Amino acid sequence: MMNNSREELEFADISLLAITRVALGAGIGLLLAQKFGNGRRAAGWALLTIGAVTTVPLAIKVLKGLKACNTSARNELSTAK
Repeated sequence: MMNNSREELEFADISLLAITRVALGAGIGLLLAQKFGNGRRAAGWALLTIGAVTTVPLAIKVLKGLKACNTSARNELSTAK
C-alpha cells in the first residue's frame, strides 16, 4: 500500500502567502480603479511590486518542498517493491 507523503507548510508560511495575495490584490484593485488619483495609483504599483517580489522566495520554498516530497515518495515506492 502506498503512503501519501505530504509536505506541510508552517503557520508563518501560510500567513506570508496570504499577505502577499492581499498586497497583490489591493495593488491590482487600486490600479484598475479609474477614479483614484496619482497618489493611489503609486500606492497600487507599490503594493503590486511588493506582493510580486515577496511571492518569489515563498514560491521557491514551496516548490522545493514539493520536489523533496516527490523524491521521498519515489524512494518509498522503489523500496516497497
